[in-house]
Amino acid sequence: MKKRIVYIIGLYTTLVALFALQKTAFMIVDKPEGNDYGIVDWWNVVVNGLYLDIPMAGYLIALPLLLIVASVWLKRSVSLRRVVFPYYVVVAVVTGVIFIADMALYPYWQFKLDALALSYLESPQGAFASVSAGFVAVRLLLVVVTVAAEVWLMSVVTPRVIMAVASLRQRIIATVLTIVIMPLLVISIRGGVGESTANIGKVYFSDDTFLNHSAVNPTFSLIYSLDKTSDYASEFDYFSEEERAGIVDSLGKIQSYSTSLEEKVDNVLNTSRPNILVILMEGFGGQFVEAISGRKDIAPNYNRLAKEGIFFTRCYSNSFRTDRGTVSTLSGYPSFPTLSVMKIPAKSRTLPCLASTLNSHGYESSFLYGGDINFTNMQSYLRTGGYQTIVSDIDFPADERRQNPWGANDDVTFNRLYSMITRQRHQPWHICYLTLSSHEPWTVPYERLKEEIPNAFAFTDHCLGQFIERLRKTPLWDNLLIVCIPDHGFCYPEGISHEEHHRNQMLWIGGAVKRHMTIDTIMNQSDMAATLLGALGIDHGSYTFSRDVLSPSYTYPYAFFTFKEGIGFADSTGYSVYDIISDRLWEDRSTSDVKDKKEATAQRTRKAKALLQTIYDDFGKR
Repeated sequence: MKKRIVYIIGLYTTLVALFALQKTAFMIVDKPEGNDYGIVDWWNVVVNGLYLDIPMAGYLIALPLLLIVASVWLKRSVSLRRVVFPYYVVVAVVTGVIFIADMALYPYWQFKLDALALSYLESPQGAFASVSAGFVAVRLLLVVVTVAAEVWLMSVVTPRVIMAVASLRQRIIATVLTIVIMPLLVISIRGGVGESTANIGKVYFSDDTFLNHSAVNPTFSLIYSLDKTSDYASEFDYFSEEERAGIVDSLGKIQSYSTSLEEKVDNVLNTSRPNILVILMEGFGGQFVEAISGRKDIAPNYNRLAKEGIFFTRCYSNSFRTDRGTVSTLSGYPSFPTLSVMKIPAKSRTLPCLASTLNSHGYESSFLYGGDINFTNMQSYLRTGGYQTIVSDIDFPADERRQNPWGANDDVTFNRLYSMITRQRHQPWHICYLTLSSHEPWTVPYERLKEEIPNAFAFTDHCLGQFIERLRKTPLWDNLLIVCIPDHGFCYPEGISHEEHHRNQMLWIGGAVKRHMTIDTIMNQSDMAATLLGALGIDHGSYTFSRDVLSPSYTYPYAFFTFKEGIGFADSTGYSVYDIISDRLWEDRSTSDVKDKKEATAQRTRKAKALLQTIYDDFGKR
């Protein structure tokens, strides 16, 4: 049995080593001109790349491991090299072709090989039109050499023959030992025992995109993306293209407005380049905020601050989950009922992001979260989006990040946020901070309210209030804009409508705010990006679906939101929520001044369907 175990360990190690060699070759061949990377950069690429190399190696040794288990019960010796040779060839061909194709295409595409590449196979003539026959011939030769080398290396660590196990007792012991090993293989394939499974974002460690891409296992990248691709543009085709366009055009110009400061009715800020802190408040929906008719006893600090800042009282959240709400907030992009954009790097990297836009205007951007930054592929999205510094659970002492099953509680992370702000040397700066404590299982070091859910939200409010007052006493306050916005709402109390779940709020505070204002205009969470950039006088034309709600051009206020089974639409006539699974109206309410309520409902439903079709069309084209 010892020989069998040594073989499995040797094959596993060989595969991991092969992936490390692939990274080395990738860095040498595809290194951008003018960039000098040293041994430390290479080491960081290889070490961080293990987060995907180990799961990939786990997948690839699963079959040999099962074969070894089966061989224990055979009454004769097995010519192992002969048996596994065909499998080695398949593994070598798949990983070798992907490796060489990734290395060849990266200088042109500037992203790792994924399922998007498969779409080009429909037209191979076009795919190869830009390269010479010599280019193709050299890469084919490299594939042959790579495949041969991989097969040879795997064969070297494979015993020629494994002997039959003599006794029943030895067979049982060997089988039990293998069963004990199985959980280790599962952990390897899963990518650890944490909340997040193996994903592309786990290997991202640098603000240098090339180094992050170098760390990505190309085979994993392609396989991981296969179930993330679909013909999105063909989904929810409720209308002909002409009819869809006509309905959407009736909403006003859906593209964002590049409004200059001079075109504003009233400039809302004291400065055009404030330091900007965006606080994504976990689940902090309108039910917890008295200022928009929520409970009075949960968020006294937020309610107090709402009276001094710019308070948007009808800011509908786009979705129901953090990964989707984060993209809506930072990229100004709508959410989808059937997919998470953040989990599909091939698509999310095509979106604009607040950090990259601000960086192009002299800002430096950071992101802070007390939990696992790799959950739902968040790190990949953030790094691609321009966040140069990312602080997450691993940057906190073990005792602090174990206070809550999700990571470090809000009192800890608000303190870290204060430290990050006061230590900023570059001006101006942008930080996005995602809170954590107002999330089940509601584990917080705070006991003001008896009910655990309201108490968790009260804790976040308590931490926010203390943080604001600390900052207010510093010179930093004068040039600071703080945007507080929920990542999504929360279904509390049970039984509230979908409309109530999504109808939330946004607050701008800080010394950079010119005066208190209450904005009752209907808007979406995704409109924050264009509204903020508009207030700064920064063009936001790339934020296709984000609208500057403070612009005179915003003449038809409406909100559109999605959840797993449905879509919602709200405007001055009321709101309608439509079940996309059973094709029926779920919730509906028209305002008292609407004369033809049936027609108003029909119009809201048509607009919601047209918008859903439009965003899937847009997503499919990215």
